[in-house]
Amino acid sequence: MTAPARPPLLLPLSRRPHAPQAVLVHPGGGGLSPYTPLAVRLARRGGVSGIRARGLFAGERPDTAIDVMAQRYLPLLETLPRRPELLVGWSMGGVLAWELGARLAATGPAPAVVMIDSFTRRDEFAGATRRDVVDRIMRSVHARVARRDQPWAEATAHAHVTASGRHRVTRTHPGPALLMACASPHRRTQVENWARLSARLRTRELDCGHFDVFGRKALPAVLAHLDEFLTGEPNRTPQPLGGKR
Repeated sequence: MTAPARPPLLLPLSRRPHAPQAVLVHPGGGGLSPYTPLAVRLARRGGVSGIRARGLFAGERPDTAIDVMAQRYLPLLETLPRRPELLVGWSMGGVLAWELGARLAATGPAPAVVMIDSFTRRDEFAGATRRDVVDRIMRSVHARVARRDQPWAEATAHAHVTASGRHRVTRTHPGPALLMACASPHRRTQVENWARLSARLRTRELDCGHFDVFGRKALPAVLAHLDEFLTGEPNRTPQPLGGKR
């Protein structure tokens, strides 16, 4: 029996080739399922694609370095119908979005970058064991993964914890950037570290934990901050899920 074909790393989520393009970059664990509400919201504005990680399917080896991932993903962006205007990521995905944005800025217009509780170094894992972090990733990113795929998903989560622990963000980014920072003892340092790398950084606070950003309580604020950043119009009354805008 022939093995099923693996999906590509760059996945189209909303095909609008003549509209602005946004790219969602996977968090630690490599899956894109937490981003569904973001993809739906961004599809109102234009085309949306997602980058999944290597390692989620049999025969794939997960990457263990952020720079390797960034170099792997950069050529994928050249296949889009238009140069991406927006890169978005949560946690490690925000770091990857930043690294990709900085590289794109070296060859053309700098895209906007949105980071949802991302860190220039692995502060968010302080006080947590590797096992704890992998378990949280599996529950948040791979909550509905098939049992046969569990070993690949867990190996990828371990690889990404290693990658995050090794990496330090040092590249500056000239484009507009938004950091949504969760409640944490590290929040002040988190914001200061990003601000050193960007003269155009905007910050917003989220009243939730790192792994709760897409929960029912926090998601309206995440979407409101995203809308404000993209439109320049403040949304002071985030609506509950399902509410009309």
